[in-house]
Amino acid sequence: MPHNLNVVLVEPQIPPNTGSIGRLCLATGTTLHLVEPMGFKIDHSKLRRAGLDYWQYLQVRQHQNLEAFWKAIPPDAPRIFFSKKASAPFYEHKFLPESYLIFGSETEGLSEALLEKNSGNAYCIPQYDERVRSLNLANAVSVAVYEAIRQLGY
Repeated sequence: MPHNLNVVLVEPQIPPNTGSIGRLCLATGTTLHLVEPMGFKIDHSKLRRAGLDYWQYLQVRQHQNLEAFWKAIPPDAPRIFFSKKASAPFYEHKFLPESYLIFGSETEGLSEALLEKNSGNAYCIPQYDERVRSLNLANAVSVAVYEAIRQLGY
């Protein structure tokens, strides 16, 4: 794949979401990074069910924690943080090959400290009805990955 994108899930909690995101990553040639602690074990049946029989073909990397993740990636790698708390819409970002698209857990999102430290690279996916607290994580990752691929050329 010419884009070499990476999806990063920081402390994911819901196995079916991670399974669906794994399937998306395989379909798009994207590497999936899972940052612990997670709310489930990687062999969880609901994860496998959502990822179907594709999980064995997925490029997936597990990291003990966020610090281990930062050490494992190139220091100059493009990093894009997604949060409902960010104000800039993600489609204003110019995606680059080898980018890391970073998402928080379904229940907590990314920490305030992490967003504050990276505010220049933090983006939201616009929502037009205030009654919706947030998008499903798997849906948000899908929207972001396909926008990045669109910009980089299919």
